[in-house]
Amino acid sequence: MKQILVISGKGGTGKTVITASLASLFENKIIADCDVDAADLHLLLHPRIKQRHQFSGLAKAWIDPARCTGCGECVKVCRFGAISQKFEVDPISCEGCRVCMFKCPVNAIIMKENRAGEYYISETQYGIMVHAKLGIAEENSGRLVSTVRQKAKEYAEKNKADYIIIDGPPGIGCPVIASLAGVDLAVVVMEPSLSGIQDAQRVSDVAKHFGIRVACVINKYDINLENTELIENWCRENNLPLLGKFLFDPLVSESIVQGRPLVEYCDNDVARQVKEFAVNLKRFLSF
Repeated sequence: MKQILVISGKGGTGKTVITASLASLFENKIIADCDVDAADLHLLLHPRIKQRHQFSGLAKAWIDPARCTGCGECVKVCRFGAISQKFEVDPISCEGCRVCMFKCPVNAIIMKENRAGEYYISETQYGIMVHAKLGIAEENSGRLVSTVRQKAKEYAEKNKADYIIIDGPPGIGCPVIASLAGVDLAVVVMEPSLSGIQDAQRVSDVAKHFGIRVACVINKYDINLENTELIENWCRENNLPLLGKFLFDPLVSESIVQGRPLVEYCDNDVARQVKEFAVNLKRFLSF
């Protein structure tokens, strides 16, 4: 079983469009959406939720009014300003550090489980999909990503899947690191803009730091051929395989609006380039 992670150093590079096309082109796979802060793979794959599970983040402080004496010690020590003068805790501001609980002289403060989001096991026409939704202003997205990864692996092993195709989060933060853990290949989607190049190089460095194999693709390569040449040279200098290059095409946006994977929506040049990339990817994974 091979785990393929599609990532980018920044948002808007087209990684979800590419992931959805891979989900359509690859057989015997499990699909995972690890962009839990802003999940959108479901817009293209239309999952039917079969299981819904609660995800608990950091525990939050709660003050028992029956025990509280109003001494104000908790207000003094809370550096996040989460406790009001009425000795009520704002769960959004509370960071779950427990300092107020330890400081309370009458043990009136306890830590309560905090529902931070949900994760789902769904069916799609392309196979089983594991995805999630993090609550508004909630943290611990890295832990939720790890939960999605774990469940996807369990279903892949149970169903003897050949691949797990993962739509990763953008950037280089904790969710990306959680997405990278243990994958066989990180496919970095690059675009020929200065910010796109720099951010993709950073996320490639993060992947290599953790010993993950990296391959690259260039999306919308024809919008700046000079920058595309810079990317190609950088890939050669760093021994990173370039598995595909995709043209800019308005039909890509149309496929998103219609809620369909690109390779199913049209059969133009860019769709054929994505299909060729999928063939190259399978060949590369066999080495």
